[in-house]
Formats: sequence, C-alpha cells, structure tokens
Amino acid sequence: MASIRRTLSPAFRDRPYVNGVGSPFSVQSPSPKLLSSSRYSPPFPSAILAFTVTIRRFVAGVLFHRPNRKGQQWRRVFYRCLLFFFLGFLLGLLPFGHVDDDEEIRGRSFNFDIKPSHVNVQFDNDNTDRVVKRREDLVVDVSLGVVESRGELVPRKQLIIVTPTYNRALQAYFLNRLGQLLRLVPPPLLWIVVENKAASFETAEILRKSSVMYRHLVCGNNSTSAKDRGVYQRNTALEHIERHTLDGIVYFADDDNIYSLDLFDRLRDISRFGTWPVAMLAQSKNKAILEGPVCNGTQVIGWHTNEKSKRLRRFHVDMSGFAFNSTILWDPKRWHRPTYVPIRQLDTVKEGFQETTFIEQVVEDERQMESMPTGCSKVMNWHLHLQAHSLVYPKGWQLQKNLDIVLPIK
Repeated sequence: MASIRRTLSPAFRDRPYVNGVGSPFSVQSPSPKLLSSSRYSPPFPSAILAFTVTIRRFVAGVLFHRPNRKGQQWRRVFYRCLLFFFLGFLLGLLPFGHVDDDEEIRGRSFNFDIKPSHVNVQFDNDNTDRVVKRREDLVVDVSLGVVESRGELVPRKQLIIVTPTYNRALQAYFLNRLGQLLRLVPPPLLWIVVENKAASFETAEILRKSSVMYRHLVCGNNSTSAKDRGVYQRNTALEHIERHTLDGIVYFADDDNIYSLDLFDRLRDISRFGTWPVAMLAQSKNKAILEGPVCNGTQVIGWHTNEKSKRLRRFHVDMSGFAFNSTILWDPKRWHRPTYVPIRQLDTVKEGFQETTFIEQVVEDERQMESMPTGCSKVMNWHLHLQAHSLVYPKGWQLQKNLDIVLPIK
C-alpha cells in the first residue's frame, strides 16, 4: 500500500505570484513615484523623531535601567537629579494663579503698591450732584520708600530728626512719646539722639525698642548751662551730618515738644528752607502765644512776635519751627554759598537768639523761605515748657526696695 507524505518545502523564490510580490505574506510598499506624486508625508520631521527617541531612551535608561557596575549607579543617580531639576525648572516657569485683565502692569517684577479702593468717586457735601474725582495718578510704595507719580518712581526724601536730650525726671517719658510718633512716619527716617558727657544705658534701651532707625551720639563738651548744652549737642549732630554727607531734611525736634504727624509729612515738601508757626506756652504759663511767620500763600511776608526782648531778632521763629536741606551743610556749590564756612549754632549770643543767628547762615532773606502749610493757617507743633526741675525720682524709675512704711492689710 502506497503512502503519500506531504512535506513542508521552502517557498520557491523564483515562483511568480499573482500580486507580483516576492512573498505571499508581504505587503506591497508604495513605489518611489507614488511617494513623490501622492500627498503622503511623515507626521513628524525626522529630526524631531530622532530627538524624541533619544529622550525616551535617556528617560528609560535613567529610571528603569539597572546598572551592573558601581560607577554606573552613581551616573544613574546624577542623571536622575538632573532630570528632575530640569522638570522643576520648567514647572516654575509656568504661570499659575489668576491675573485680572484690568490690572495695570507698571514694568516692575514685584508690585508693593497700595491699591486704591474700587470706588473712584466721592460726592461733595455741599452739592450732591457734583462729583469729585479721586486722584489715582499717585501711588505710594510704603515698603520701598518711593512715590510713583504717573508711572515714574520718585524717591521719598529722608528726614533727619535731631533730638538733644539729658538726664532728668521725665526724660524716659519724652523720648518714648517722640519715638512712638516717629515710628508712624513713613521711611526713610533717621533719628539722631545726642546726649551729654556719656551715652546712658536707659537712653540706648529706649532707642532700641523704638523700631526707628537711629544714631546715638555723645557731645564731648561738658557744659552745665541749659542754653549751651543744647547748642553743643545740636552742633555735634550737624558735624555728624556734614562728615558723613547725609542727604535729607534736617529738623531739630526737642523731646519735650508736642508734634502732629502731619508736620513730618509736610517736611518732605521742603526744597531749601521751610518754616511754620509754633504755638508756645508763655514762661508765666498763664497764656499761649504764637511765634513764626506771617504768610501769603507760600510766601513769608512777616513774623509773629509777642516778647519785647526778642523784637531785635532778624527772624522770629522757634527752634522747632523750621527745617532745611542737609546739603546746605556740605555742598556749598549747589546753593551758591560764597565761602565754605561750617554752619553751626553760636554759643556766644544771648538766649533766644540762637535761632535767628543760625538761620542767617542758611538763607539770606524771606525770599529763600517756604512757608507751610499754605497761608500758615495751621499749628502743627507746640512748645509747652513743661519741666519738673526739682522732682525727685529713683534712677531708671525702678524701685530697689519697698517703702519704709508698710501698712498691714486688715
């Protein structure tokens, strides 16, 4: 009986097929002519595909490949750190958060401005139909000490407050009161406190707790006279300002006076020399007097005076009733001063004439003065002469022991 075995023989390569392809299972690829004539094009350029494949191999090698050697393990850790650093850098560049469409970009990376309220109009009390527009072209930057006016940053002038002080019963009270006021004034502000003979620990402690930028100076002249003591202490501050070329508005603020916050806001409007009226309590303490300029707008046209002994003064103004630009002390060319003579207060004149002799060194006449506020219609500081010379008090106002007499509680 014959058997038929069917063997699997290899395909004959020279056998033609109906479809004309060399293998029965192959797919016919398009001809070069078809590729050039048809609209077919690869979905991505070859350069992008090659870059993508390289990135995929790099990521797979860094994350999933297990190194065989110790050196390859450290290389793998380095590449992982590099990869995640690059991803974090890209995520940091993405814009997160919501930005209003109407927000005005002023060309700065960080904005510390105080935004005005959404209500931009207010009604006048006299006429409700009249609308007064609020000025929105001025934006005050508190943290940086600048004022933005119509898109331009204008640095705020520095205030240099000079305060002579000495050891007495109410010294701590006066310095604390003045320090609490100065900390409310927008920066920049420098508080120069001058003591006589030596710097006391109590004064230094008050200055440190005031949160105000300060400089604690000591006057080397050991004068016991109240008149000369204040003169020498202010001259010490003037020498310090001139030596270090401090730029700002200098104001002599005694610690026992009373000041309004509006005064320090207006000091920055001074260009060369500014003055204003000061309310004073007479030495007899039975009446109040006014001393300072008589103004027509911002022009000084006269002076208030009430004491006959001081009518011979050229300028009738209190020590706390004027301020001036510090560049007058160390930049004579700017103000066209004829000679470079240090401007100081004089200790050779009578009491009450220190102010006028000092001002005569700064300005020539009233034409170089600026009165504030307009019309000198507002009193912004008071000089009350409230001193307790014979008051007995413990050192530092601290009681080291109890009272000598103690009453028992029944």
